[in-house]
Amino acid sequence: MISGGGTGGHIYPAISIAQALKESLQHVEILFVGAKGKMEMDKVPAAGFEIEGLWISGIQRKITAGNLMFPFKLVSSIMKSYGLLKKFKPDVVVGVGGYASGPLLYAATKKGVPTLIQEQNSYAGLTNKWLAKKVDKICVAHEGMETYFPASKLVVTGNPVRKTIMLNPNRKDEAYKFFELDSTKPTLLVIGGSLGARTLNESMVAGLEKLEKEGVQLIWQCGGFYHDEMKERAEGKGGKVILKDFIFQMDFAYACANVVISRAGALSIAELMLTGKPAIMVPSPNVAEDHQTINAKALVEKEAAVMVKDSEAMDRLVDEAIELINDKKRQEKLTKNIHDMAHENAAVDIANEVVKLIV
Repeated sequence: MISGGGTGGHIYPAISIAQALKESLQHVEILFVGAKGKMEMDKVPAAGFEIEGLWISGIQRKITAGNLMFPFKLVSSIMKSYGLLKKFKPDVVVGVGGYASGPLLYAATKKGVPTLIQEQNSYAGLTNKWLAKKVDKICVAHEGMETYFPASKLVVTGNPVRKTIMLNPNRKDEAYKFFELDSTKPTLLVIGGSLGARTLNESMVAGLEKLEKEGVQLIWQCGGFYHDEMKERAEGKGGKVILKDFIFQMDFAYACANVVISRAGALSIAELMLTGKPAIMVPSPNVAEDHQTINAKALVEKEAAVMVKDSEAMDRLVDEAIELINDKKRQEKLTKNIHDMAHENAAVDIANEVVKLIV
């Protein structure tokens, strides 16, 4: 059983782990457990796996009706978890973080079922910290996680990412043709996540003329919520701008990019490590415990990325991007350092740790 979700940063690694288990074990059965109403209830079946939903949600930092209901949701979810464990009889239960993994992993540890959790960030989430002493194994993406977890349980595996981001070098010309870009000019890729990011979008609109002056092409994923507004505001400004609500052909986008601007979510960072792209990280201030800033600083400390604070992005972001685009030596250094941090076989390594727990 694999549990967790709430965001793509939890769901997609979980699906990658499930796919690796299917490839390594001939007759494996996998059941996902998610939170009712969250995106995993759609994304997991779309990937070909069954999922059950728990009536669970997070705790808000202020008094709300949802918070008053939390104890009832938690008890309900733990009881349903016991029922699912009895029915499915798993050999191992895996948690990837998010609301649903707490009740299921808690029930599994009480029933004596082997358990493993995977932490994507360089700052441990509340659910995983709560489960740390109870589970058997903890797979982490970064070194130095002894601060949050028992050292004896830790295995550094990295974060699993979608295989589709990697482009065959022989298809690079095809990538430029797809986006109708000039392969002799530098290209900046901006990705604010599937929902977009207001700060990144505002910074791009403000900097379009600067980018045009420097001859920089732009592939810009602005998010569906912002697309119509950004299209209208960018009209007539800048040079070659490829504006998308969502980029499905990320392998082509990474192939064209000389420099990437991105939020500092765990999944985005794992993709940048694998692709080895020089990156400017703009951590989102709207996440729990400011963990994106901690993620970004872990890269900056190893000279593997540049960081611009969200509050400074309007004034600095485009200038930093242009400076990096014009500094080939710095690009090479960032590329080497971030690629050295990559874990290319993360999903397989985590699957192997799961298999080791089967007695």
